[in-house]
Amino acid sequence: MKLKKIPMRKDIVSGEMVPKKDLVRVVKTPTGEVQLDPTNRANGRGAYIQIDVETAKTAKQKRTFDRAFGVHLEDAFYDELIAYVDHQQGRRELFGNEQ
Repeated sequence: MKLKKIPMRKDIVSGEMVPKKDLVRVVKTPTGEVQLDPTNRANGRGAYIQIDVETAKTAKQKRTFDRAFGVHLEDAFYDELIAYVDHQQGRRELFGNEQ
């Protein structure tokens, strides 16, 4: 039986290549707005971060998405990112990694 290829993306905080299903996509839309992209289908330039609260906190501390997208983001964006990652991490602990 032929093995399926697992799509890999780079986590911009750690620089590691990680399976796409273990990442959250953040996108800068053509209008310049930066937002979370839970569907992985929004138009614009995307960057990925692992579903890990410590990684999200590191991104806030280092202002990673400010540098990646060349804009200044408010702390509220990073707080929303941390909350979303925490929620997704909790779901994975409860239901497993079957998304």
